[in-house]
Amino acid sequence: MKPPAHAEAVLACSDPRLSDALAHVLGNPGKQLRARLVYSSYALFRSGHYSGLDTVATAIEWLHAYSLVHDDLPAMDDDPVRRGKPTVHVAFDEATAILVGDGLQAAAINLLAEDGTLPERTRLRLVALISASVGFGGMVGGQALDMAGEGRHLQLDDLQQIHRQKTGALIRAAVLGGALCAEADDSDLERLERYAGAIGLGFQIADDVLDVTQNSALLGKTAGKDAEVGKSTYVSTLGLEGAQEAAESQLQAALESIEGYGEAAKPLQGLAIAMIRRDH
Repeated sequence: MKPPAHAEAVLACSDPRLSDALAHVLGNPGKQLRARLVYSSYALFRSGHYSGLDTVATAIEWLHAYSLVHDDLPAMDDDPVRRGKPTVHVAFDEATAILVGDGLQAAAINLLAEDGTLPERTRLRLVALISASVGFGGMVGGQALDMAGEGRHLQLDDLQQIHRQKTGALIRAAVLGGALCAEADDSDLERLERYAGAIGLGFQIADDVLDVTQNSALLGKTAGKDAEVGKSTYVSTLGLEGAQEAAESQLQAALESIEGYGEAAKPLQGLAIAMIRRDH
């Protein structure tokens, strides 16, 4: 992912400590799976590179970064490590972490709004899609449900509702965002809705499996944290083998949803496999 030319201006900050904290976050970008989904979804319909994709991919990755910074806060998951480094509230302080997250959220929407290479109608659709994905009906609402579920045994339907919002909504925005840039029609968007829904759930199920089968060093975050706080997971609900089977079922559903696109679907197929069958 290459940030667009106007990204630096959007991130400009007059406070040195806040700038350092922002560099701490963005200097450790992770796998950038959501950015790759943007590009791969676009490639389903169009060839070549389009600069507007860089804006969409960057905005979504900034929103994902913001969500991790806030998710790690003491009032949330209270995690000291993220991507193998101290979390922002540990490396700096809690107030700085809150401000970094707030700023990244605003910067992501500003980045989209300021990109004149995106047609105005497409820009409006992207802003609506992406802002909704992190709002009360998306990631924020899912996080609230997740916290409310701590210490309770949740049914499978409840877990899926949480993760369609908390994890799946931004993944959906990445998939549909790339397609909107390619001017995909409604039938294509419906197929990609099914693909995104399946990989969003599959990704979270795989995350729950890895939480109990891998160590913190490999994961780059604290393993076993969900069990410590009494949080229901796909493993606690379905058992380890059942969760692994459920992840594989979601993978197959994702692959089936795009099989009619032939060779053009290979990047999305590869990402679905990488996200759900990953080992860290």
